[in-house]
Amino acid sequence: MNLLAAAKTRYATKAYDPARKVPQETIDGLLELLRHSPSSVNSQPWHFVVASSDAGKERLAKGAQGNFSYNAPKIRDASYVILLCASVDMTPEHLEALLEQEARDGRFAKPEARAGQQATRNGYVTLHRYEYKDLQHWMEKQVYLALGTLLLGAAAEGIDATPMEGIDHRALDLELGLREQGLTSVVMVSLGYRGEADFNAGLPKSRLPAETVFTYL
Repeated sequence: MNLLAAAKTRYATKAYDPARKVPQETIDGLLELLRHSPSSVNSQPWHFVVASSDAGKERLAKGAQGNFSYNAPKIRDASYVILLCASVDMTPEHLEALLEQEARDGRFAKPEARAGQQATRNGYVTLHRYEYKDLQHWMEKQVYLALGTLLLGAAAEGIDATPMEGIDHRALDLELGLREQGLTSVVMVSLGYRGEADFNAGLPKSRLPAETVFTYL
């Protein structure tokens, strides 16, 4: 399936068939796609929690209680569920780990290239920390870039998906010990195959017309 067709046919799945499982090879490819998502200055301020067992999905379902209980079946019945988390700070240790990985991957032909990358990335972190004062928001923006990559990739593979912001972040952070790891939950995604109760499957796609959303200069 080409990307445009995938974008036109994907939608937020409302009910899953618990008997159908995403092949391991397919999910492995989607996770690798997720790992290669773009981020501002390659900052990668994220971590992904993946659940496929009933016990694992039940832990994530603790974030779908009370006002968010309508999302619980999408978690329990899906083949895989991924919780996308953001870092709560851009630490010196993380910044150094990025540089070391880039060096191992051969991105720096000369020491000056490494120093330039370090200065650029540190400059953005400083900008968002002290001037814009939106460091957490900036890091969460990168997680949403990863979310978009995952959703389009899943659609291209014929996998149904549901992005869920309707989750109890505090409950999930506590359940998974995320804050102790310097992380916080941002958004959850169920992956699998639609069930017969998925009313959204038969509804037409709806988007604003092109003349409304594009300005040509």
